[in-house]
Amino acid sequence: MQHHHPVEGRDGKAPVEANYAHCLSVLRDTDRDRYLACLLAPQDRRGPLAALYAFNAEIARVRDLVHEPLPGEIRLQWWRDTLEGRGEGDAKANPLAAGLLHCISEHRLPVRVLTDMIEARIFDLYDDPMPDRGALEGYAGETASALIQLASLVLDPGGAERSATIAGHAGVAQAIAGLLLLLPIHRRRGQVYIPGDLLAATGLSAEELLAGTDRARIASAVEAFAGLGRDHLRKARAAGEIAPANRAAFLPVVIAPHVFKLAERAGADALERTLLPAQWRRQWWMWRALRTGTF
Repeated sequence: MQHHHPVEGRDGKAPVEANYAHCLSVLRDTDRDRYLACLLAPQDRRGPLAALYAFNAEIARVRDLVHEPLPGEIRLQWWRDTLEGRGEGDAKANPLAAGLLHCISEHRLPVRVLTDMIEARIFDLYDDPMPDRGALEGYAGETASALIQLASLVLDPGGAERSATIAGHAGVAQAIAGLLLLLPIHRRRGQVYIPGDLLAATGLSAEELLAGTDRARIASAVEAFAGLGRDHLRKARAAGEIAPANRAAFLPVVIAPHVFKLAERAGADALERTLLPAQWRRQWWMWRALRTGTF
């Protein structure tokens, strides 16, 4: 069986570089902030980071590509098979998958963390509301926090262990900021990621949030959700220092506090319009954080 992929040079470098370059160009279109974070990372780490981030973007956008849960589950299963070594031929022909597999072997990344990340994304395919804060923190931990930790293993494995707790909280804060930005899209689809216990505390049900009529209570729920994000950001900052070589792994988190502020200001309007700050601002915040190490 023939595969049309670049012929390996004697050192095996050519296809690896080509796959990594492909991952970076995919990432530019699927996750602009992590693309910018990649460009700010040391040059020899850009390729592996791009593979990791492009994979994350790929499994995060499955819901955008399918109209029914089943084809979504099939796509996620393909990635699980690929990571567990059951889709070898297919994977080699797919430059994103090949780049990811190379990144995993080169940096000895734990495959289990990546398969848990895929597992967590099954939630996105259905319309069940997020039951409570614990469930949200678990979902964020297996997606955003895990990604920061994997990126740290690529950048500076020695320092990764030290920043594991910071990554845990920073990832939850980042995930909440991301969910606040996606509120209008999720609402159109009938998805509710604001935890049920947090909604109940403001006197709302998931249905009432989606209906969008009780503006005052919706504003309180948005504020409480942003508050939960701020709380995790505080815990991340209190958990110690990030090893300087690992700063690049945390860069996308820098946008979170700005999103919380915009969400609190927007209140119920956050359901209708996106709160994303201008790209040049996001780029500037990341660049500054890389220099100062403050998030």
